[in-house]
Amino acid sequence: MSKRNAHSYLKINSMPDLEKLASQLEKQPIIGVDLEADSMYHFKEKVCLIQIATQQATTVIDPLRIKNLSVLKPVFGRSDIQKVFHGADYDVRSLYRDFKFDINNLFDTELACRFLGFKESGLDAVLTKRYNVHLNKKYQRKDWSKRPLPEEMIDYAAADVQYLVPLAKSLQQELKQKGRLSWVQEECAYLSKVRPTRNDVGPLFLGFKGAGKLSPRGLAVLEELLRLRKKIARRYDQPLFRIMANKSILAIAETRPQSIKKLEQTEALGPKQIDRYGSDVIAAVKTAMRTPAKRLPRYPRKTAPMVPAIVAKRVKELRNWRDRLAKKLEIDPSIICTKALISAIAVQKPVSPGSLSKIKELKTWQVNGFGDDIIDILKKIG
Repeated sequence: MSKRNAHSYLKINSMPDLEKLASQLEKQPIIGVDLEADSMYHFKEKVCLIQIATQQATTVIDPLRIKNLSVLKPVFGRSDIQKVFHGADYDVRSLYRDFKFDINNLFDTELACRFLGFKESGLDAVLTKRYNVHLNKKYQRKDWSKRPLPEEMIDYAAADVQYLVPLAKSLQQELKQKGRLSWVQEECAYLSKVRPTRNDVGPLFLGFKGAGKLSPRGLAVLEELLRLRKKIARRYDQPLFRIMANKSILAIAETRPQSIKKLEQTEALGPKQIDRYGSDVIAAVKTAMRTPAKRLPRYPRKTAPMVPAIVAKRVKELRNWRDRLAKKLEIDPSIICTKALISAIAVQKPVSPGSLSKIKELKTWQVNGFGDDIIDILKKIG
């Protein structure tokens, strides 16, 4: 376990040091957590660094050097140790994907900032405002899987996490004063349960922006191109966007070139891309063009149901109420109630706070804080 005095953090590259750290963390009431990954440089992204800060020290763990991080699992699972993240969604999904870490007692400072009405909730903006500290984002998009990592990159990673614990404490105090701490705690409890989304279920075009504009034949071409891109990306261990950009794939699906010359005329791919896998692209297009009409894919479209006038009126009044309340509380209206949630309430028309709580999208803090107001509005409208 080596220490860099100038930047006050520990680097952990071995199992004995990790075990010692885990033992120390077990005694902490609160820790700050951040991570760095390599999603911009590899087909299958992975966590490349984990930064943990206590009130006494900051530690940078190298999971590429230490393959087994299971000794940290109890720390993340304990409900008496608070884990502080800033913008936790991606980190929670990544830690579960790579290490199967379940996170109990999570506190998200980015979420807290939004519930306090911060105009800018990014960590750099918050630390600048709070502590006059400016984070150097120079290394944000670098390849964190490279070894050895330059010391400057490790410095950057350590700096990101060092202020999370004091920041969390100050934000929690402000939330408590405003009566919103329980709101954020409940949201964080939900956030701690998010998991990586599976992208291997169903056609690939379902997750592709712009697919809905294509004809069935165009969808068939798109699906073949997406499968090809995924195959190439896996072969070269590159992220999908580095093989072919989405706009390039969409352009090819729309024009459906069946020769290299036609492909070049689309200007969708550069010369190097055409040289590397232009023939594969043409083969994919031809395969899709040979697909029988009865086997062509169809984009699933949901027909929006007719909204009765009374439901539309409820939606309007609920939105007006929400916007007035948001202005009073000085927070974004969507924090109080999203448009989708307002629609669900308007359609189901609960008649009591008890029936309001049966709407699965509603959190307990929303029912307790605003349930009576919502019911009153619905009763007046009918």
